Formats: sequence, structure tokens, C-alpha cells
Amino acid sequence: MDSPNLKMLVMLLPKLPLVVRETIMHILGLSEPSKYLDLHSALVISVLRSMIEPSASRPQSISSVQKLTLKDPGIRGRLWVSTYASPPPPETSIRDELMQALEDMRGSRLEGAQITTPELTSVEAEWTGYRPAASPKEPLPSVSNKELYSKMMEDCSQPTTILYLHGGAFYVCDPITHRPVTSKLAKLTGGRCYSVRYRLSPQHPFPAALLDALLSYMTLLYPPPDAYHEPVKPQHLAIAGDSAGGNLTLALLQLLLQLRRRNTTILWHGERREIPLPAAVTCNSPWLDITQSFPSWEGEGCAPFDYLPKPATVEKAGVKDCAVWPASPPRKYLYVDDELVTHPLATVLMSKSWEGAPPVYICTGWEILGPEDKFFAKKLADDGVPVVLEEYEAMPHCFAMLLTKTPGARRCFDGWAGFIRAAVSDPKSVPESRAVAIEAKTLKETRVEFESLSTVSEEQIQDRILAKAGHTAIASQASPKL
Repeated sequence: MDSPNLKMLVMLLPKLPLVVRETIMHILGLSEPSKYLDLHSALVISVLRSMIEPSASRPQSISSVQKLTLKDPGIRGRLWVSTYASPPPPETSIRDELMQALEDMRGSRLEGAQITTPELTSVEAEWTGYRPAASPKEPLPSVSNKELYSKMMEDCSQPTTILYLHGGAFYVCDPITHRPVTSKLAKLTGGRCYSVRYRLSPQHPFPAALLDALLSYMTLLYPPPDAYHEPVKPQHLAIAGDSAGGNLTLALLQLLLQLRRRNTTILWHGERREIPLPAAVTCNSPWLDITQSFPSWEGEGCAPFDYLPKPATVEKAGVKDCAVWPASPPRKYLYVDDELVTHPLATVLMSKSWEGAPPVYICTGWEILGPEDKFFAKKLADDGVPVVLEEYEAMPHCFAMLLTKTPGARRCFDGWAGFIRAAVSDPKSVPESRAVAIEAKTLKETRVEFESLSTVSEEQIQDRILAKAGHTAIASQASPKL
């Protein structure tokens, strides 16, 4: 038995009682997931939940968990990967405009809050494409990254480029962990992905990752002198992300909208550049509220279907101290300073308007983040933004990346990639806004009215977020029912 399989066996052996119990409950139809999911999917969710949920008897440090997700297993099979590090421009204009936007959008409630200026540094990314002629275990050719890029481009049939921002709660994961996702999107769109290795928290708190995302966006549109790609036309460009990467995707979109509201241009490698919008923005289970203020984070409603731990569980178990956490000076949130957590570019639900945004696609499940995702889809529709929401019955957070063999996962990737294909193939066409609920077993689609996605107002949502962050008191003593 090879080493990876042996390690997997050792890791799963303690979960054997859980597997046996869940299997019996599923066969007898006594568990909620058994009504909707196959046994394999139900077991994957249960085991993953038990592995992710922190334990007071064996607390882990932030740095150790982070390190586990940054190990490169190597590149084999039907994907191209070419690494490029975009150098920082000699001018500071891109950072200056970001900081100005942060100041302009902070609002009166955040007056006096200090916004740390991030270092302007090079940002690495992985060009990822589908490699149809490779065997499943075939390694990449031993050539330069520039040559790998050229070979990848030979297999691209469409001009589509996807700027991908990976998930991982802003402190774990990497383009390495998301290669199966980016190669799948590349295959289904006929294009390629540019998967950004943005700086992680807590070492590099907000707005470092947002600066890296903006720099990567400009890199695609206006390649630096040493780049080996041609300029990407904005009508061929989509931004995509999952979970925390979905937050970063939408923060980047809101930042682009803000820069355009001010008619901003950026001095970039010696030339003054305009800031166009992409053809589309797409999010898989986006995390939109850093404060975790929705009741779904506290109650049990999503427990049978999701694997994400509740804040109360994490606080009870505790986190082992390490070199990167607790932060100095101390803060509650890994990603952002406490006083900035309600900034519209951190908790994007605090953004006032999305008017003028390109078409947006969102998929979610019966998960902890589901209520905020559905509320946000309604907000987009109210602001006149073309939006497609797909809610998948009984599915957990980012299910298409975990339950990859299920019909629902295939349907999710088809919907995700199909939205991008349509936006790029005919940028002048505006997709019909719609929300659909998709059944787990049959994939039957049922149209849902946007008005029914959430029954509370934007003011109530933002009031709750502000109260959770300790930035203001709720106007009414009674918490809004979400």
C-alpha cells in the first residue's frame, strides 16, 4: 500500500464507529440525509464534519492547519499548470486607489478606524487548463512555465479567461487545492483559469488579499512587460470564487464598481489605464457576512446537511496558540481587524448598491451560508443586476467540489460553466434573472420568486451585522427573524 493510501487509512480508522452508525441510520431511513442523498454522500459529509469540528481534547493551531493545506501533491493527469508571478508595478497608484476607495466607503460608523496599508508585492497565480491528451497519471513536461503556457493555449478552444479566487476561510487552501475545480471549469468553458495565490490571513489581514485580487485583475487586462499572455479583453473575462473566495470575488466587483463611480484610472507600468468590468461574476457558496450574524450560524437548521462548524463549537474547543495567532495586537477575526469587519469590502452584505454590475451567478445548498446567499441574490435583483441563483436541495457547503460523482455536482458545474460561456459568447445579451430550487435525486427544477428568498429588509440585516460586530445597537430590542 502506497504512503498516501496508508495515511488515509490511519486517519479514517478512528471514524469507523461513526461510519457504522451513519450507515445503519441511512439504511433504515432514520437520518434526515437518507431522504435525499445516497449513502456515500451522506458518509462523506458526516466524516468531514467530524474531522473539521474542533475538539477541546486535541486543539490545533492556525499555522498547523494552514500548513496542511499548502502541500503540493504534484501535477499529474489531464490538466495544464503554468505559474506566473505578476511583479508589482513601479508606481503605487493601484494601492493608492484601493486605499482611497476603502476610505470613501467606510461611512460615518467607521470613522477613526485604522486601515493598515498592505505591502505592494508580486502576486503569483497558476494558469490552469484542460489537457485532453494526457493519461490519468502523466506528469507535466519538464519545460519552462512559458512553454507550459504555450502548450496549454494549444488546447484552449475559446478565449474565455476565468480569474479564480479560491476558498478556505481566508487562512487555508491555495490554487493547489483547487486545481480540480479550475481544470473542470477550463474544460467546460473551453478556456483557461488564472488561479490567484493571494496572501492569507492572519499573517496578511484585510485588505491585502483584495489588493492581490485587484493586481491580478489588472495583470490579465494589461500584462506586465515580462508576462507571457496576451491582454485579455474584458468581454472574455469572468471572475469566480467559492466560499471565502466568493466573498473576495464580490469585494473585487464592488471595488471595481466604486472605482468606476469615481471615474478612476490607474497608473500601471507607465501607462494610465481604465478599469472595465468583466463579462460575468460567479460564486459557489459565497461567504458574505464575516461576522456570522445570521441565525443559521447559531441554530440547528442546517446541521444534518452541512459540515461547517458553528462559532460556538469553535470557541468552546479553543485554538492552540502559535506564531501567527493570536494576532498582535489581538483581534477576534482572522481575516480583518475587529473595527473594520463591517466595512462593505470585508462583509459585502454591507454594500449599499450593486447597480451597474455585470451578470452574477450564485449557487448554494441547504447550508449554513444558504440564508445569506439567498438574501444577497434578492438584493442583486432589487438593484437591477441580472442574477441567477441555484439552490440545491440537501447539499452542503461547496458540495460540487466534494461530492464530485453525484448528478447534483455535475449539474452544478454545468450551470456554473454554462453561465460563463453564455456571458462570454454574447456579452450584449442580458440573461433572464431567475432563482431555481433543484431536487437532489431527480434534479427537477422549480422556479422560486425572488421576493420569497428572504423576508427581511436590508436595514434589518445590516442592523444585525452591526450589532454582532459591536458597532451599534439594534434599533429594536427584538431581533429580526431571518
